[in-house]
Parts: sequence; structure tokens; C-alpha cells
Amino acid sequence: MNTGTTIRIAVFASGAGTNAANIIQYFSNKPSVTIALIVCNNSKAGVLKIAADNHIPSLLIEKEKFFRGDAYVPELQNAGIDFIVLAGFLWKIPSTLINAYRDKIINIHPALLPKFGGKGMYGDFVHNAVLSAQEKESGITIHFVDEFYDNGKIIFQTTCPVYENDTAGSLAQRIHALEYEYFPKVIEELIEKKLKSI
Repeated sequence: MNTGTTIRIAVFASGAGTNAANIIQYFSNKPSVTIALIVCNNSKAGVLKIAADNHIPSLLIEKEKFFRGDAYVPELQNAGIDFIVLAGFLWKIPSTLINAYRDKIINIHPALLPKFGGKGMYGDFVHNAVLSAQEKESGITIHFVDEFYDNGKIIFQTTCPVYENDTAGSLAQRIHALEYEYFPKVIEELIEKKLKSI
């Protein structure tokens, strides 16, 4: 992908970490990208075990410092982080962190933004809203992160059908399949563009 430049990524996650695990696996044999840090706001989250199993340092963060302090920017900079990926991270990103990593933070959302986004719209809350609206399709949106929930510039979207007999769980399975297939590839394409512009 590049001549000797390694992009160091921090993955932010709050839960089981299935997307984080998939991203770690995808980049495990790509020398130009290193998953250098897992950042988590939940001491019981499964993603911390995934980090340990893959010998990746983790940073457990707390609300006060994140929202009203320095947003852990010094820790990220000390770790040499170039790029931030939100993979099931449930806190809003504060402006201090956005300003430090402007256009270098991306998120994945389990619906087709601008529909079904905003505060509290994650996981089954999103899928149930899609089903209640009797949508014929759903999908994923990968977007840059700005100061507002699910608002930043859209990078990539792809769709899947919604069936009449779907539950939140059955729809979630198809959404997860899209996330696993496309999220690492879109990250890689974004980083290739960044490296070409260096």
C-alpha cells in the first residue's frame, strides 16, 4: 500500500468488539497499517479481551476526562495514533478530540443515514425503528465524525433487503455481514488516499 509509512489506528469500542476483531484480523498481514490501540469506556467489555489476545495495548477511559478534560488526546498522540475508527463506540466524540483528529475519525452506523441516526440510535434501537417504519431496505453507513451524532460526511453506504417477517435480530445478522465485509476495506481505501497525499 505504501513505501514504508505505517498508519497507526486506534479502534474505539464499547462492547463485545466483533467489528474490532474483524478489523484487527483484516489488517494483521498488512504492514502499512497497525491497529495500535483499543480504546474502551467499559471495563467489562469483550473488546478488552480481544485486545489482550492480539497483544494490542488498550486504554480504558472515563467520562469526566473524556468530555470535560483533554479527551485523552495526549495519550493518543503519545501512542502515535494517526487515525481513529469507531466500531460500536457509544459515547459522543467531544470537540477537543474532533479538532485534534479532524477528518481522521470515522464511524459505522447500522442504517442508511440520514435516516435512523441520532442520539440513542444504536444496535436494536436502530433495527426496530427501521422495522416500525416498514422500510424495504436497510444497510450500513460509514461516515466521518463531526460534533453531531451521525452527521459527518458520508464515505460509503451499501444496502440489504428488509423482509416482512424480519425481527431486529434477523435484520441485525444481515447488517453485521455488511459491516464485516465492507468496513475494513473502506478503512483501507481511506488510508491509501491519506498515504498518497503525504
